[in-house]
Amino acid sequence: MIPRSLEAEILRLHHTEHWPIGTIARQLRVHHSTVQRVLAQAGVPLLPRAVRPSIVEPYLAFIAETLAKYPTLRASRLYTMVRARGYPGAPDHFRAIVARLRPRPAGEAYLRLRTLPGEQGQTDWAHFGKLAIGRALRPLMAFVMVLSYSRYLFLRFYLGAGMPYFIRGHVEAFAWFGCVPRVLLYDNLRSAVLERRDEAIRFHPTLLELAAHYRFQPRPVAVARGNEKGRIERAIRYAREAFFAARSFRDLDDLNAQAAAWCEGEAAARPCPEDRSRTVREVFAEEKPHLLGLPAQPFPDEERVVVSAHKTPYVRFDLNDYSIPHTHVRRTLTLLASLETVRVVDGQEVLATHRRSFERGAQIEDPAHVAALVANKRAARAHRAQDRLHHAAPSAKALFLRAAERGTHLGVLTRGLLQLLESHGAAALEAAIAAALAEDAAHLGAVRHFIDAHAHARGQRPPLAVALPNDQRLRELSMRSQPLSDYDRLTQESSRHDDTDDDPAHRREP
Repeated sequence: MIPRSLEAEILRLHHTEHWPIGTIARQLRVHHSTVQRVLAQAGVPLLPRAVRPSIVEPYLAFIAETLAKYPTLRASRLYTMVRARGYPGAPDHFRAIVARLRPRPAGEAYLRLRTLPGEQGQTDWAHFGKLAIGRALRPLMAFVMVLSYSRYLFLRFYLGAGMPYFIRGHVEAFAWFGCVPRVLLYDNLRSAVLERRDEAIRFHPTLLELAAHYRFQPRPVAVARGNEKGRIERAIRYAREAFFAARSFRDLDDLNAQAAAWCEGEAAARPCPEDRSRTVREVFAEEKPHLLGLPAQPFPDEERVVVSAHKTPYVRFDLNDYSIPHTHVRRTLTLLASLETVRVVDGQEVLATHRRSFERGAQIEDPAHVAALVANKRAARAHRAQDRLHHAAPSAKALFLRAAERGTHLGVLTRGLLQLLESHGAAALEAAIAAALAEDAAHLGAVRHFIDAHAHARGQRPPLAVALPNDQRLRELSMRSQPLSDYDRLTQESSRHDDTDDDPAHRREP
């Protein structure tokens, strides 16, 4: 309603100033229909507005006939055809005319789908962004399964949507429900349907094994029939808005713990859409006796991958390296991965068991594998050291045999002989070992005694002791001695050169 004073002003401007309706509405800031109503109530006859003929009117019949024959013809192409027949208008207004004249398909009506208790469940993936784990950025995917009759919900988050996660989601959902629906409805995702030609459907073989184990029937929805999976779509939207929105969590385990509590609490306490007088939990209790029971053992959900161990004792899986015993390098092995553990097997033998890592570029090691490799390398170094002694001093082989018969520590003997080899040379060591064997003294002290005695007899001073850092790796380091004859040859050449320079016959005149 407008004030009486405004109605009086409208009548005054119309009768006295003879303003048209549009001018009165614009100047008084009211709608033109308000001005028309006031004038009509005052008994003022309203003249009909003259309708100006449209420039497109001569072409309407041609447009309608063309659209009836080609309903999907683009407006731009139709504008070119009409323009060639003399239409002078702009293309923007012409698009609006075509949109008004284009025939519309009849709207499709859908029946409300109803299911029997225990008859059907629906499942699908939902993307919830990405989750940073160390240096890795992994997709955060939600596996959702809902029972069509009671709307009882299962929600679980995974770091991917591959087939291993798809199977694991089913196993955990059935364990959560404590039962299995007779039919599971899927969208046409690759984890369920590999190929489809109308009604000819090729299911994923792993899904068929899962269905045979739990005795349910997999069924994909019809192509372009999203109404058939409306329950799972609404369940995903409900989880996205009522659970995940503005939620904080420490890690994936914490998020799944919160999701389980939410499914058991708030989601189960909501009113059932089919019967708002009861909760979802109450309707599920009614539905549960109609569902299929669980088998004695759950379906094995470990991912099986064939891996190759190269020259380092590690195998790579899912962007990370896992250690194995060094005795199995350069082999083809089998890796069994669950969401918690990674096992490496060779036939029936379990070589390694690790906790699974979802980082990127991590190196997961078993300390026993590393220690065994280090011990093996040390033994190999000791073997190489003995070979070097046998080559430098042939009598060392007999010395080791006698020392072994008398229970002497061969490692200490090897390190001591290497030190003598470095300080006195191969010839002196060979002579000392031979003298010790002649006296039947097969121990390190005897070799040291004879090597010092021989050096004293030659008038040589004992070598200076060099203090090494207390580092076991440095003390076990083997160095090959170089012959000193090269230095003697250099000294002799230098002496001959000096003698030549002192000879007047060889001096050059200035």
